[in-house]
Amino acid sequence: MAANRARPLSPHLQVYRWRANMLVSILHRATGIGLSIVGAGILLWWLLAAASGEEAYGKFLELALHPFGLFVLFGLTAVFFQHFFSGLRHLYMDTGAGYEPARSRRMAALTIVGTVVLTLAVWAIIIFA
Repeated sequence: MAANRARPLSPHLQVYRWRANMLVSILHRATGIGLSIVGAGILLWWLLAAASGEEAYGKFLELALHPFGLFVLFGLTAVFFQHFFSGLRHLYMDTGAGYEPARSRRMAALTIVGTVVLTLAVWAIIIFA
């Protein structure tokens, strides 16, 4: 019996249709990396600027309040909430619950909805308060 060389050796992303739970799972890994590299770097820069004096902190604020800086901070807020909600989802699934397809899809959708709602709420408070 000859092997069919047209088929992949192992099912992978190109075989399966994309679903919300796949997206949320992959985003959980990506947001963890982003938070640990970009988020920690900006946090460290902010702390060092605050500790270095008024001039250094003023330069940090100037760059943070620039439109690109605000865009980065908005993105970090969204990344934080996505990672947070996805972490709660994984914690719930670690108990052995939530593996039913309908519940898994619903939890993934709630993760995305919660991310969008809380990110917009936080930035509405920042802008309008």
